[in-house]
Amino acid sequence: MLRSLWIAASGMEAQSLNVDVISNNLANVNTTGFKRSRADFQDLLYQNLRLAGAASSSGTEIPTGIQVGQGTRPIAVQKIFIQGDYQHTQNELDMAIEGDGFFRAIQPNGEVAYTRAGAFKLDSEGRIVTSDGYFMEPEMTIPADTVAISIGTDGTVSVLQGGETDPIEIGSIELARFINPAGLHSIGRNLFLPTPASGDAITGIPGEDGFGTIAQGYLEMSNVSVVEEMVNMIVAQRAYEINSKAITTADEMLQMTNNVKR
Repeated sequence: MLRSLWIAASGMEAQSLNVDVISNNLANVNTTGFKRSRADFQDLLYQNLRLAGAASSSGTEIPTGIQVGQGTRPIAVQKIFIQGDYQHTQNELDMAIEGDGFFRAIQPNGEVAYTRAGAFKLDSEGRIVTSDGYFMEPEMTIPADTVAISIGTDGTVSVLQGGETDPIEIGSIELARFINPAGLHSIGRNLFLPTPASGDAITGIPGEDGFGTIAQGYLEMSNVSVVEEMVNMIVAQRAYEINSKAITTADEMLQMTNNVKR
């Protein structure tokens, strides 16, 4: 009975983390480029009370043993990098990646971070930056007399300047991808950093070698499904509740044991 208390407690702790993950998903249902997370669990060690295959007598063996599990624990919280829905914004600097790939942004410490959020803007010097002011990599500056910006599906950036009739090409956007994007390290602000698990970034031209293409005037929205997350929350809540019932039951059984002499 003491064992059942700890087993049920491990289940409550696991479901508490599960609800934390679900809550974060729901909180970011409107976050551009957000990728939902999923908590994965595994069972703990087993106590062998009777070994399967052991001899029960001469010429016979035990067909099925007795193993008692010790509960559960969270083993991973995985990012699910499926495509989110697209929102048509008509903003010239809004970009969505159709397919595999990440935009690159240079942090203030000079380190390159990666993002699926394509809500780019211009700073006071005309450079294309993220909402936090991080420069796009490769760095690109829009001339001050620009009247229109065009971004091709292959990342080619062209501008039409005042008084001109023909646009000029000023640069090209490159994308990055990873062998295992689920291994990326989330640092907030819609940014990811590579880890040994994700592998090194592979850069390339949009639309080539497995990279997605760029859609100007669109944003990729969060891939969180509110209905799915609400169902997951109900399941987690019931699992937490039933584990608490198991603790109550074990406690009542211990109370009965304590009252045997009375």
